[in-house]
Amino acid sequence: MHIENNSTKRSRRAKRWIVLAAAVLVIAILAVLLVPKLRVGAVEVIATPNYPEMAPYPQDADYINEAGEFDSDGYMAAYDLWWAGQQLQQNQPVGYTEGLDGYFRTTMQQFLSGAGEQNVVYSPLNVYMALAMLAETTDGDSRQQILDLLGAADMETLRAQASALWNGNYSDDGMTTSHLASSLWLNEEIAYHQDTLDQLAQTYYASSYQGQMGSAAMDEALQSWLNEQTGGLLEDAVEGVQLDAKTVLALATTIYYRAAWADTFLSENTASGTFYGAAGEQNCDFMHQSDSQNYYWGEKFSAVGKPLRESGNMWFVLPDEGVSPEDLLQDEETMQFMLSGGADWSNSSYVTVNLSVPKFDVSSDIQLQDGLKALGVTDVFDGAVSDFSPLCQDPAGIYLSTAQHAARVAIDEEGCTATAFTLMAAERMSMPPEEEVDFTLDRPFLFLITGQDGTILFAGVVNQV
Repeated sequence: MHIENNSTKRSRRAKRWIVLAAAVLVIAILAVLLVPKLRVGAVEVIATPNYPEMAPYPQDADYINEAGEFDSDGYMAAYDLWWAGQQLQQNQPVGYTEGLDGYFRTTMQQFLSGAGEQNVVYSPLNVYMALAMLAETTDGDSRQQILDLLGAADMETLRAQASALWNGNYSDDGMTTSHLASSLWLNEEIAYHQDTLDQLAQTYYASSYQGQMGSAAMDEALQSWLNEQTGGLLEDAVEGVQLDAKTVLALATTIYYRAAWADTFLSENTASGTFYGAAGEQNCDFMHQSDSQNYYWGEKFSAVGKPLRESGNMWFVLPDEGVSPEDLLQDEETMQFMLSGGADWSNSSYVTVNLSVPKFDVSSDIQLQDGLKALGVTDVFDGAVSDFSPLCQDPAGIYLSTAQHAARVAIDEEGCTATAFTLMAAERMSMPPEEEVDFTLDRPFLFLITGQDGTILFAGVVNQV
């Protein structure tokens, strides 16, 4: 069956479903601000979003009756409903990705370089969402440095772009899973601004929680949330996530992606082969497939794209002999190709490509602090100059103490699975004493007597005088 040829019926039915879906979307957005406070164990839920509801992609088997007949009309009705939802979800402002090349370029170069012999995985979109949320909670130079890195002129521009990126990359239709999630975790002692939480819920679909930092209940709630949103694929990294009692706030973003190849690899063509890795030769399984497609090349690389069903592509970029992936990250032509996705690339040819790809499952856990500082985001890491006033009623001395990014990507004959999380946690630095201090020994106290070289000669407790 060639469903693509039913465009007339699809267009006619799509119009009425787009109107209905748009009304549902408006109701969902308004409902963000109407959620009552709830509790999850010892953690209070203080803001929750409503995710877009998507019609499921119809499966052929569901439209075959007991007599073995295919219900074409029923299938097409379901397909049109799915298609209308896709069109609505993808109906984002024209050019909403403009200005992002600089961010993708600099952060990929920063966080993918220097891996040596180790694998490294990084999700630019996931970190973008975390930084955008961080910008919502900060102000002044702290915010401006984030805006500069993200390439946004102001907060209105950032919000519009972040919302479009979120919705343009969200899918939960049973065919392609591209699930983005966000959350904010607050110390129970922190007085917050509700309008900021509402903004996070509306723009970033962020849930907000409040509880006792440093408690087992808070850590378990955060770990459970991270594992749920990442499909349990990053459990080792999540297990190490703990919030100190001094933590004022933490924000987390996740992405879980699962898509099948448009043309799956045949398992009978999978065969053992040798991978000549940075640390030496390895024996592994290679998937094989021959197909006519575009083949791309540059001065230092060659590349092919592998389409994913009802989704995008997975690109494979191979360095030329004697060239390393590290070299390609610093090569301007290669970066231009990766950022363009092959669009209008002059060095390309439509040929038969005999593709051999090793099955792999790679993951990494990156500390982002030094990289973000190198990219100009410095003030949020310094409690003396940071500004968290949009979120906290008492922002004095709050600084970012943790910026962690864990990611994992696996491919097999059926398709690609990928997930990532970014966690940013802030503490309050110890505040220096005021210039004038009253120091009255009117209660039990300790004393020390030291010698000339600093040795403690006497020590005591004065409980009464």
